[in-house]
Amino acid sequence: MNNRWLILGVLFLARLTMAFQFQSIAALSPFVSDAYGVGLAEIGFLIGLYLAPGVIVAIPGGAVAARFGDKRVVGASLGLMALGAVMVLLAPGWGWLIAGRVVAGIGGVIVNIVMTKMLVDWFAGREVSTALAIFVNSWPIGIALALLVLPLVATSAGLAAAWTLIVGVIAAGLVLFALGYRPPDGAEERSGKIAVSSLPILALICASLVWAFYNAGLAMVFSFGPEVLVARGWTLAEAGKLVSAFMVVFSVFLPFGGVIADRTGRRDAVIVLSMASYFALLLMALPMPVWAVWGITLAVAALFGGAAGPIMSLPSAVLRPQARAFGMGVFFSIYYGAMMVAPTLAGSLAEGSGQPALAITLGAGLIALGIGALTLFRAVARRPVAMA
Repeated sequence: MNNRWLILGVLFLARLTMAFQFQSIAALSPFVSDAYGVGLAEIGFLIGLYLAPGVIVAIPGGAVAARFGDKRVVGASLGLMALGAVMVLLAPGWGWLIAGRVVAGIGGVIVNIVMTKMLVDWFAGREVSTALAIFVNSWPIGIALALLVLPLVATSAGLAAAWTLIVGVIAAGLVLFALGYRPPDGAEERSGKIAVSSLPILALICASLVWAFYNAGLAMVFSFGPEVLVARGWTLAEAGKLVSAFMVVFSVFLPFGGVIADRTGRRDAVIVLSMASYFALLLMALPMPVWAVWGITLAVAALFGGAAGPIMSLPSAVLRPQARAFGMGVFFSIYYGAMMVAPTLAGSLAEGSGQPALAITLGAGLIALGIGALTLFRAVARRPVAMA
């Protein structure tokens, strides 16, 4: 397969299975609660457990890919996702459910890291922002599919049938990847050593912080947006509709930012304009007509989605091909760490003050820090590469 856009399709569908598996606990939460006798706190723990291994395994995962080859490592990681899904399917109790979630999460985290590097290998220097914007969209689409399909299956055929479907989806993704992916011509599928020399540490940290703060700001919207609107007198159903509409518009417009960045060459301008639009969400806490809140929120969703692809292309601007696998491990390790802290901090602020809008305010502050990290990234990216 020589067409890089077909390769993008293979990677998109394979990564979609990760999002599908991640969202499975939230999608099936009433059934999981009934089956295992647990509450919302335990459900939340299971949801977060999937990405938690990223802090620990992101860097080793990138290093292992550099040593043994991207395709082998991604294939094995998809196998871990399938194994974790089987463990959840057969879990006799809560402990096995946790173990299956951890195993699946380790595989999913490595898939996310190494597939991103593989896509950059295919598109480096040509339409990389567009490709990454499309690739990133596999996450919200996979989540949406899980929310749509899994409850229907569990309602009609039981929880075990839904778990079985997850196993089948991941197995299909593994087969598609194994048969449909190959490295680009001239790319080394394996290097005898881990390439960390000349790794641009400071630039990589800055790029990762831009991505982390951008996603943390987004998380404030879909995690705390409903509470902000309810505090203003909206019903929970009305608030949920607006936040759902925000995510739909965000996903639809996400690829356009990459296209504009590639066509104009003005990646930073696209990122800054997109991220700056977030500050309009602070108006949600003000007494405004319902139509105005809807209009502002959906306009922000369209603009905010545009930054994802260009931000994800930042590491490719400073990482040499032989250092991409390890470098993307560093990139995602910082990202996962920040994403563990930000929602917890926002929840504590909102609960402690009794003002849910503080979560959106925190999101705006993180977005401002992200714009600052982008400025620092451009400053250090022009300097000689820092030795690891």
